[in-house]
Amino acid sequence: MDNFMNEEYNDLFTTTQCPSQQQLLDYVQGRLTPEQQHEVEMHLADCELCSEAVEGLATIKQKEQIPVWLQQMRNQMLRKLRSRKRRKDHVAYYTQLAIIVIVILFILLAAFWAYHFITHRSL
Repeated sequence: MDNFMNEEYNDLFTTTQCPSQQQLLDYVQGRLTPEQQHEVEMHLADCELCSEAVEGLATIKQKEQIPVWLQQMRNQMLRKLRSRKRRKDHVAYYTQLAIIVIVILFILLAAFWAYHFITHRSL
């Protein structure tokens, strides 16, 4: 049984009583024992989400390529998420930098105004 699904990934099926993605793929590929197959079929009778997932997997002709495609999709999603995080980090950095510059300018302006007020008042 290919273990292309890393257990560290949190996917939709981990917090439910649903079979894992790997189990559904094994079911479609006919790799389950008769007992496991029966358990999955019993679950599919009650779970629309898993039924649709199996239906979608069953329509794919090159089933041996599914793990590769899923890994590629996962990698693409992770790259996009990292890219978004970097953009957010850049925005946060420049926002903080702008706030610091504004505060410094405000302090300089207040100091200039105070100096100007003190020197002109004593005249």
